[in-house]
Amino acid sequence: MFPQSANARNILGANPDFSSTESKQLEQFKRIVPALLEKGIDNINLTMFSEDVRKQILNGLGEEYARKGRLNDAVKAFILAGNKAKLSDIGNDYASVGLHGNAIDAYRLADDRDSLRRIGLKCLDDGRISDAIKAFRLTNDFEKLAHVGRDCLEKGRWDFGIEVYAALNDKNGLIEVGDKCVKERQLGYAAKAYELADAKTHLSMLGDICLREGLLSTATRVYRLAGNEMMLNFIHENFGSV
Repeated sequence: MFPQSANARNILGANPDFSSTESKQLEQFKRIVPALLEKGIDNINLTMFSEDVRKQILNGLGEEYARKGRLNDAVKAFILAGNKAKLSDIGNDYASVGLHGNAIDAYRLADDRDSLRRIGLKCLDDGRISDAIKAFRLTNDFEKLAHVGRDCLEKGRWDFGIEVYAALNDKNGLIEVGDKCVKERQLGYAAKAYELADAKTHLSMLGDICLREGLLSTATRVYRLAGNEMMLNFIHENFGSV
């Protein structure tokens, strides 16, 4: 028979509210915990147990996975058990080893908005802009997102600036990013910002710039985004297929 750890015995101890049948089921299950851990949470069928017993088992497996450092499996077990408190604990474990993206995902599953705000601020301080944006989006912290957007513009971090203003659905902000990108000759980012803002006039002006600089393929793509059939026909008639 498989040995069981002290942790498994404690976690899967009989609940006094369980019926004698459910308690027997748990006792039987405790003896095969190690084997089920290796089998993997995705391959375990617990449908034969009552909901209370199933949750107890899943929580026990989650605790064992977490103890062994198998945090992805622990997350799956706690999701199935509906244990949001443990999911937050897993988020803390991820954060402690610098896996901020994983931590944010765990906090999201736990609906732990306080931890999401906290890690968002931490990521912002550490310069992890993408993770900060992700956390602030999940908490609908539009004020903080707008702050991040302004900071990105000042520092020339166009990709993150575009991501922020797109998340805010701020067309004026996207156009501002596009305009600054044009000045800095970051034409690809400018096209992306104008496209997300559905700023067809700006796209056409960007197409003109690309055409003057001999960037025919880019000009064609931008005019197409702008829906500028006249200039598309002009390029086709004068330069052929590009």
